[in-house]
Amino acid sequence: MRKLLAKYSSGEWISFYNDYVQEHLMKELDVQPCIHILDCTKVLVNLDNENYENSSVVKIDGEAMRGYKLGVLRGVLDDSGIVEEAVFGTLKTHDMAQCREMLKSTSCFHENDIPINDRGFLSREMMNFLKTVRRVDTYIPARENMSIYQDAVKLAATSGKWQKHPNRKRKDQEIQLVTHLGPLWESDEPQKDVPVNACVVHDKKTDRYFVFMTTDTSKTARQIINTYELRPEIEEDFRQMKDFWKLEDFKSTKYNYITYHIVMTLVGYLYFQVYKNLDEGKKHSGKSLPVVVKNYKETRPKSVIIYVGQYFGIFPFLEFLQLYAECTLEVRRLLDPILAKV
Repeated sequence: MRKLLAKYSSGEWISFYNDYVQEHLMKELDVQPCIHILDCTKVLVNLDNENYENSSVVKIDGEAMRGYKLGVLRGVLDDSGIVEEAVFGTLKTHDMAQCREMLKSTSCFHENDIPINDRGFLSREMMNFLKTVRRVDTYIPARENMSIYQDAVKLAATSGKWQKHPNRKRKDQEIQLVTHLGPLWESDEPQKDVPVNACVVHDKKTDRYFVFMTTDTSKTARQIINTYELRPEIEEDFRQMKDFWKLEDFKSTKYNYITYHIVMTLVGYLYFQVYKNLDEGKKHSGKSLPVVVKNYKETRPKSVIIYVGQYFGIFPFLEFLQLYAECTLEVRRLLDPILAKV
C-alpha cells in the first residue's frame, strides 16, 4: 500500500478528490449547490515531532502549534452539505492565500451563486472579482477596526430602524439594513469597487454590534442574516471530521501519506453527507456518525466466509447451514467455531 501511495504526490491526491466530486459525483447525482461556504481549519500534529514533512509551527494566542491547513469549499444541500473542493498546505499560509486560486477558478461557482466567507477572507479586490468576473455575491462579516464597520454601526444607531432578529434563539438581538457602503471600503482601484450593503446586528444584552456585508444589494437585512447564519455548518463539519472521523490520526509523517489520509477522510464524510440527503438516509438527518452507527440495524442477509490457505468461499448463511448439515461429524466440529461467531 505504501509503495502505491508513494507513486502520487500530495497535489495529485487533492486533484483526484476535486475532479471526482465535480466531474463525476455531482453530475451523476445532479447536484449543483447555489450556496457555498468557504473556511479553513487547522490540522494539528505533535508539536515536538519535526519529522512531519512540510509542517510549520505558528503561535496563536501565545500557544505554539505544528501542523497543516485544510481549506474547504462546502456546497449546501437540502439537509446537509458536501465538500465540493479542497486545498491543503502548511499552517503558516494565510487563509486567503491558501484559497485565492480556488476562489478564482473553481467550477463550483455559477452565476448568481452565493459564497459565504469568514473574516479570514476579507479582501476588497476578491469581493470585486467575484462579483464582476465570477458573477457571484459574497457574504462576509466586517472587522471592528474597519471604517465600513464603524460607519455602518453609526448609521444604524442614528436611524434607529431596528427589526426583530429572525432567529428565535437570538431574542436579545435586533437587526437593521444599511445601504450604499461601498465608498467606505475602497480598493487600490476605487472606480472598480462594487456596491456593498450590510446587515447591522445589535446585541442589546452586551451592547455589541456585528456587521455582515454583501454585494447583493437586493437583499433585506433579514435575508442577509438568514443566509450568513448557514456558515456555522462548516465548523460542525470540521468538528465531526476531527472528533469522529479521525482526520488528524496520521500513521506516517510523509506529506503525501498525510494528504492521502485527509482525502480518504473527506471521501468517507462526503458519502455520509450524500447518504443523509437521499430519501433512504433522511431519517439520519442532523445526526453524527456515532449516533447513526449506534442505532443502525443490519437488514441484509448474513454471509459466511470460509478460507483455507489461499482459497476462500463466500456462502449465504442459509446455504452454509445446508452444507454444514451434510458434513461429517469431524468436519462439523471444525466449522463449529465459525457458527459460534455468526
